Amino acid sequence: MKSVGFISTGVLLLLLGAVAPAYAQNDKHEEEAKAPKQEQQAKPEKQQEQAKPAKQEQHQQQQQAKSQQTQQRQGQEQAKAARQEQTQQAKSQQTQQKQGQEQAKAAKQEQTQQAKSQQTQQRQGQEQAKAAKQEQTQQAKGQHQQQVASSRSPQRTQQAQARQRAEPELRLSARGGGRIPDDRFRSNFGSGHRFRIGSPRMVDGYSRFQYGGYWFGFVQPWPSDWYYTDDVYVDYADGEYFLCNPYYPGNRIVIEVVL
Repeated sequence: MKSVGFISTGVLLLLLGAVAPAYAQNDKHEEEAKAPKQEQQAKPEKQQEQAKPAKQEQHQQQQQAKSQQTQQRQGQEQAKAARQEQTQQAKSQQTQQKQGQEQAKAAKQEQTQQAKSQQTQQRQGQEQAKAAKQEQTQQAKGQHQQQVASSRSPQRTQQAQARQRAEPELRLSARGGGRIPDDRFRSNFGSGHRFRIGSPRMVDGYSRFQYGGYWFGFVQPWPSDWYYTDDVYVDYADGEYFLCNPYYPGNRIVIEVVL
């Protein structure tokens, strides 16, 4: 019985020994078959892992490109803003310069107007002073003539007055006659050449007097307050000859040159 048991045990061990290697071989084959599968499965993952950094780098490059574009766009906008600001500053400077020029022009015009106004005022003042001086001169002359006339009047005695009344009445001559050359007139006539008529002469029925080589006839009557003994002079104005008495300024009578 024991021997049978040993034999059974030995057979069992032999069977186990035979079966174990078979299982071992099967496991080995399975593992070898499994390894390529795992390797194949791991290969895409490895490729993915290897591709992931490249993709990240590409993404980074894209981000950098976008960042550069953004910076470039910002730089362009800043440059554009700077140009616009420079343009505005240039326009502002031009406007200020123009305003300054206009102000300077207005100031110059105002100065010119003031200078003209001052010149006008000065000229008016000079003219007023000249007119006042002339008026004073005329007044002084009038006063002097009045003084001369007043000093002359007392010399007219009753005898002189009677002689004046005894003179024959003047007979006026007709207008017409000749003309004294300018050089002769300047040398012999005018207020600087005074004379006394004395008594007029009757020539061809008309009253006349002679002076400076010329005969003169009366166109207007002899004033009642004039005397033939008064100093008189011949003047010329407006195409006519006048007999003037310095003792009575402003009073004159028309005469004519008789050829």
